[in-house]
Amino acid sequence: MSAADSSAHFHALLQFRGGAAAPAAAAAAAAGLGQIVQAEEYLSQAQWTVLKSTECPYATHSLLHRNLGLLYIAKENYEEARYHLANDIYFASCAFGTENIRTSGGYFHLANIFHGLKKLDLADTLYTKVSEIWSKYLSDRYQVLSQARIRQIDLLGKRFETDTGLDEAQEAEAIQILTSIWNIRESTSNTAPQKTIFVLKTLFMLYYLMMNSSKAQEYAMRAFNLAKEQHLSVHEQNTIEELLSLISAEEARPIT
Repeated sequence: MSAADSSAHFHALLQFRGGAAAPAAAAAAAAGLGQIVQAEEYLSQAQWTVLKSTECPYATHSLLHRNLGLLYIAKENYEEARYHLANDIYFASCAFGTENIRTSGGYFHLANIFHGLKKLDLADTLYTKVSEIWSKYLSDRYQVLSQARIRQIDLLGKRFETDTGLDEAQEAEAIQILTSIWNIRESTSNTAPQKTIFVLKTLFMLYYLMMNSSKAQEYAMRAFNLAKEQHLSVHEQNTIEELLSLISAEEARPIT
């Protein structure tokens, strides 16, 4: 089987059967043993296909190991899950780079394992890395779009859609990852408010780029209130106020 055929076969196994093995593995714990067995069967076939290929792309190896990691998390076999997620990170780094958003999912799921095992320092380091990767990606797009004022009125009287550069699945993943990290950071807001505010500002950028002004404003306001409560620097508070002003200006702009 050629590399192209192996890759196509593998993706078909993940995407066609039941709508992808990753969601199947992630939901397996809730869905019951039958779903775990089914997901394991699909992934075993995918693994066999990948191992037979001598030229399988790094990205395909990464996807396989991430799905296997999620499967073993569902089975509560955290040692195997850690092994596969480490491989996911390695292959994703080879394919995309260590600081790429497509690599961040491996870090995130590994952080969740450490958090569940109460290895909080390791989890914190990985959650920080994931937050920084997404913040860098979104900040780069946010700066370009906000400075160029891309959100303008077209000839039909509608705003141009602002592109996050992500497809629908990636946007959903970004929301899930960043919201999960924010929920974890909230428990330490009194001792490490800057980490919470960092994630809140990243969520602001995500929703701003998704044209969801109400959610963007919600997260900016949460960040501003926390900065005031924790008596953070005036500079920090002013930075967040600028985000709120940006949303207000967008909402005030007439659509004709």
